[in-house]
Amino acid sequence: MTKIKKISSFEILDSRGVPTIKTKIETEAGEVETSVPSGSSTGKAEAKELRDNEKRFLGRGVLKAISNILKIIAPKLEGKDTNDQKAIDLLLKDLDGTAQKSHLGANAILSVSLAVAKAEALSRKIPLYKYLAGFFEGEEGLKLPTPFSVMIAGGKHSSSNLDIQELMVVPLEISSFPEKIRAISEVYLTLGEILKKRNQSNNVGLEGAYGPKFKANNEAMDLIKEAIAEAGYSGKVKIALDVAASELYIPQEESYYLKSEEIVLKKQQLLGLYNDWFSRYPIISIEDGLEQEDWEGWEELTKRFSKGVKVIGDDLFATNPGRIKKGIKLKAATGVIIKPNQIGTLSETIEAIKLAKESGLEYIISHRSGETNDTFIADLAVASRASFIKAGAPCRGERVAKYNRLLEIAKDLR
Repeated sequence: MTKIKKISSFEILDSRGVPTIKTKIETEAGEVETSVPSGSSTGKAEAKELRDNEKRFLGRGVLKAISNILKIIAPKLEGKDTNDQKAIDLLLKDLDGTAQKSHLGANAILSVSLAVAKAEALSRKIPLYKYLAGFFEGEEGLKLPTPFSVMIAGGKHSSSNLDIQELMVVPLEISSFPEKIRAISEVYLTLGEILKKRNQSNNVGLEGAYGPKFKANNEAMDLIKEAIAEAGYSGKVKIALDVAASELYIPQEESYYLKSEEIVLKKQQLLGLYNDWFSRYPIISIEDGLEQEDWEGWEELTKRFSKGVKVIGDDLFATNPGRIKKGIKLKAATGVIIKPNQIGTLSETIEAIKLAKESGLEYIISHRSGETNDTFIADLAVASRASFIKAGAPCRGERVAKYNRLLEIAKDLR
């Protein structure tokens, strides 16, 4: 048994320069710390961060959430045993008392929940991924996830005029994890050189991706296809899209506005555009292809394209077990994005993963646009045997930290 001796928390900056929370837990075994991320493009069903809404940091400070940790959460958890994650997470939920954790703040709750898991792993003197594997099928047969690595960004993730939020590469036909990392890095560097030769910007955005200007979304796909070929990975590296269609949706018109092409599309026209893209490019996955509450549209999207393309829900599901159950019943997608801060506790994240696993949905463990150097999601991806992970471009320290952690685990699992 390892009891919590002290919980402390303070404000740090995420990768965007926006405040977030770092929480430390001290036990007899030592001290651990966890820092939590934050999204730029967030779904309606996500658990709610608590922000100060005061002058400092343009209203985005997190001192109220930290106060809730120190004054409400810590007194209830200090003295508790770290080996009962579910009981601690239930206590955190009860202390909050709201459906979306808006009272104490999902950012406050998650920082404590994840730190508890790290503390228990430390007490057992095992790596975090091995401890987390105990919530799934155990340590036997653990594997490394394949990266969905963003190359070009638009939407809320970039100053580019591109509508698609993320255009990613996926090294599918490469066996070893280190070689997969090599592939995404070489494609990324090659793409940067191509942009430079064409006098286009190769500055990077929130997740390390390039964000040049385009006249149409397919121009970005052409560039990535060219970079894959020039880097020597044709046929081995595929393309994945995160459209973030809810950000393009005009509710009063029930249409989608593509600013790069200055066109407004009805749902069927947008699906027709997707069909054209799928026929022209080696696309293996589309994420958030329609607005997050259009369940009927998602059913059609999946029925129409899922034989050749993974249909992935992010805003649609928000790592929420209830919404995932609905999606399973309606056959609204073939995969789900898993983001711990969308739901707010480790136990609920594990429940969401198990639901996906049991129903045959593919699940992708994912970072957020506002990240820290914390690598918890890398260990979670391995422990849960996720097929894929989204950690950003092979660029920027907070993104590379996840890839480097996975490389460490890969070496450990040889």
